[in-house]
Amino acid sequence: MTRLAILETGFPPRELQPRFGTYARMFADLLGAEAIEAVYDVTHGAYPERVEDHAAYLITGSSAGAYDDLPWIEPLKRFLVAAKGKAKLIGICFGHQIMAEAFGGRVVKSDKGWGIGLQDYAVNGGTPWTEGTRRIAVPVCHQDQVTEQPPNSTLVGGNDFCPIGMLTYDDQPAISVQFHPEFDPAFVGALIDLIGEEIPDPDAAHASLRQPNDRRDVGRWIRRYVDQL
Repeated sequence: MTRLAILETGFPPRELQPRFGTYARMFADLLGAEAIEAVYDVTHGAYPERVEDHAAYLITGSSAGAYDDLPWIEPLKRFLVAAKGKAKLIGICFGHQIMAEAFGGRVVKSDKGWGIGLQDYAVNGGTPWTEGTRRIAVPVCHQDQVTEQPPNSTLVGGNDFCPIGMLTYDDQPAISVQFHPEFDPAFVGALIDLIGEEIPDPDAAHASLRQPNDRRDVGRWIRRYVDQL
């Protein structure tokens, strides 16, 4: 089995970490601990010595924006550009956004506000790594969105709230999604309680999380993509 390295671009709210852990731990739970080769906290400048040290990199979510003037944003973009064609890339939420920015797209804070809870995504079933699936229900938590699709990318899925929700890159082995397959519904519920005043209808967001979700299927997609494609 091909293993991947996680580029950690943020952490859950401190008060939720004792219960839910870090994003890296969430991905270990989703993909299996044996799938994770290394974890690098890029917000503090941690990177492998060489891009080629790992066959695949997964870029996590973050409370930061891909457009923010933070000291670690530009080095991360440079690393992603350096990794192009040399390692597989998988972007999740902020990872989806920072990849889009690094490869010529655009990200903004959406005037639609928060997307949080469980959302349905239409999926292009012709893409091999999605296994012919046409629709999924997945946890989301974001305000930022990719609004300009990067060149040399193909739109794989999205919804009315977030049209550019899933991408695959045509000129390199790279995929990205706006949603959070690593988020347990209980964690999203805790986030809703934490930021409830900013959400138009927190009760509806909570109710959505009680519906069946497909996050484990997406975890299988990621493993399959890293292993086989």
